[in-house]
Amino acid sequence: MDEVRKSLLNARAGVLKAMAHPTRLFIIEELDKEERCVCDLTEQIGADVSTVSKHLSVLKQAGIVIDDKRGNQVFYRLRVPCILNFFGCVESVLESSARDHATLMNAAGK
Repeated sequence: MDEVRKSLLNARAGVLKAMAHPTRLFIIEELDKEERCVCDLTEQIGADVSTVSKHLSVLKQAGIVIDDKRGNQVFYRLRVPCILNFFGCVESVLESSARDHATLMNAAGK
């Protein structure tokens, strides 16, 4: 594998790693609806501000969200809303796996 390819694969892995937490997936889904301030997300998630801010920082470092400071509040939005297309693909994988599992269970007589 050449260095350019390796660099691209590492960058992709970084984005996937940033999304690989249920709270961050929730944040991405919420930001698809509209931009949100940290205080709104904190209330929705039921976690303290520092925890939510850390999740947002991970998403920001990966380039998934951008922020906009307004007075004492910071608002976040998706940098590239097409990130949600990935979720549709993940759902297809889950559905396919569930079908395969059901087929195997039926074949085994369970």
